[in-house]
Amino acid sequence: MRWALITGLVGLGLTLSLTACGGSSQNSASSQTVQRDADLFAIDQIEKVWHKASSTKNLNLMMSLWAPDATFNIGTDTVTGKAEIRKFFKTKAGPFQPQNHWVSDTPAYKIRTTVNGDKGTLYFECDYIDLETSKVASVVAADQNVQKINGKWLIVSSAAATPVLGL
Repeated sequence: MRWALITGLVGLGLTLSLTACGGSSQNSASSQTVQRDADLFAIDQIEKVWHKASSTKNLNLMMSLWAPDATFNIGTDTVTGKAEIRKFFKTKAGPFQPQNHWVSDTPAYKIRTTVNGDKGTLYFECDYIDLETSKVASVVAADQNVQKINGKWLIVSSAAATPVLGL
């Protein structure tokens, strides 16, 4: 009796295992969709953190977005590595200058993200509004390549540009 019970339980376990395997392609596709959506969400968070950092002049928060060996192209200049990128934001980027009291915003309909495995892209525009005058002080676009490094999405290269307004 005991042997029959053990044999029956093993058979049931094997049946359940095989049944679960039969649906694995559907579960795999579903898992891939969930992972893709999670990655797109994580990439989109870079834009949100960027604007929070620039609106609050939080240089450490801004630098948390960059890979150690990232590059940043601003016009004809290229800065490489977090130390140089930090120096650029601290000394040249308008939102981080102490005399500027700007809040950063982005037109949500202009944000574009892509993901392909552990690499992706992110494009957004920054509308910097002067709090004292309520006027647009600066408009800048950022076109970035991002990569998942040690489980975190980071900017590996970025190109700043002046966007065409109205598009």
